[in-house]
Amino acid sequence: QVQLVESGGGLVQAGGSLTLSCAASKTIFSMGWYRQAPGKQRELVAFIFSGGSTNYGDSVKGRFTISRDNTKKTVLLQMNSLKPEDTAVYYCNAVYGIYNYWGQGTQVTVSS
Repeated sequence: QVQLVESGGGLVQAGGSLTLSCAASKTIFSMGWYRQAPGKQRELVAFIFSGGSTNYGDSVKGRFTISRDNTKKTVLLQMNSLKPEDTAVYYCNAVYGIYNYWGQGTQVTVSS
């Protein structure tokens, strides 16, 4: 069992920045962030794999950056140039063996 604890969400004006953090209870080799806006499907934001390679959703490329610490227990999502359409609940995701774990979600609201 893996516990994921997210932090860093909040309210920010358009053009601003936020950093989300996700701390795992175990060393995780592949972690990332998804988001879900009201009435929409959950979508990939950013993911970092065991070898360090990354993958980003098209709508956030060039604005968001995912990284993790050396213990591979914490992943950060630096979000710059935020837009109102980035408003959503952001969920941390971890792949551990054959299992997929989710955090409880953190709200990000971008005002215009």
